[in-house]
Amino acid sequence: MTNLIEIKNLYKIFGNNENEALKLVKKGMGKDELLEKTNTVLGLNNINLKIPKGKIQVVMGLSGSGKSTLIRHLNRLIEPTFGKIMIDKKNVLSLTQKELLSFRQKNMSMVFQKFALFPHKTIIENIGYGLVIQSMSKDLWIEKASKWLKRVGLEGYEDYYPNQLSGGMQQRVGLARALATDAEILLMDEAFSALDPLIRADMQNILLDLQNELHKTIVFITHDLDEALKIGDRIAILRDGLIVQDSDPQEIILKPADKYVSDFIKDINRARVIKAKSIMTKSTSKIKDAVSINHNMVLEDVLQEITKNPGAIISVTNDSKKIIGKISIEELLNGIKRPVSKTNNYT
Repeated sequence: MTNLIEIKNLYKIFGNNENEALKLVKKGMGKDELLEKTNTVLGLNNINLKIPKGKIQVVMGLSGSGKSTLIRHLNRLIEPTFGKIMIDKKNVLSLTQKELLSFRQKNMSMVFQKFALFPHKTIIENIGYGLVIQSMSKDLWIEKASKWLKRVGLEGYEDYYPNQLSGGMQQRVGLARALATDAEILLMDEAFSALDPLIRADMQNILLDLQNELHKTIVFITHDLDEALKIGDRIAILRDGLIVQDSDPQEIILKPADKYVSDFIKDINRARVIKAKSIMTKSTSKIKDAVSINHNMVLEDVLQEITKNPGAIISVTNDSKKIIGKISIEELLNGIKRPVSKTNNYT
């Protein structure tokens, strides 16, 4: 799988004497001690992250963990103290201001938490703004903007203004604006956090439906684990500017790296998240009177199936109906049971 974005040894320190503070961080000094001794703030601490092309990478953590700082490095809204950011094998940090402006316009779009729409522009003008900046003809940018307006379910609102729309509708406009430029990378910084729960779920579904078709490379910032598990192909969890775990959602639930991650996942309904393929024992043998289930079925649905035939072994098949594994009742119950964290390095 091709990695479109590679972040290597990225550090960010806010304050004076960044270089001196960096030396202390590289020697192992933590965030609190650094602030006390140097009056500088450690934003990012040796971030190394590979983001595959066409996938959704979620970055999450508590407030102050560095997630928004990280995403703003990708388009150089924030300059790093040290490190390298490679996008499509090009070092973003080496771009001149002119090259950076062109890169932002053509390669990357951003969706903000607070919508960031122009209040004096109509909805169609907001969606087409990035195309106008690219000097596209009016007929063409209106055509493209209208296409995306329709795709996010706002056809008929072309001549409305942002203050005439609900929060959810405004965020649809923000998403359409980001997609209209056809940028390969989409940065979403707490994009749905300001929305009511039902509207938020609706926006998540819209994003996933579009992603199934468009296969964008998306970096999605959130503090909500349910949201991260729903949309992320991979999830990186930050604490004090440091990545403590970067895994696929199933591994994070089943194998939390430490107590900090365990605390994040402790209230998750594991039965609604963990899939059969994550707990099965690999096997291609046919089992007599087995209950057959798809490998992507979540354990809650597996439980429903097994109640129809108590005591039966569960046979797991792939999308081609080929047997790839089996699950015992003990494995099923262990999959639902909350694990004990391996370490206790979170205070």
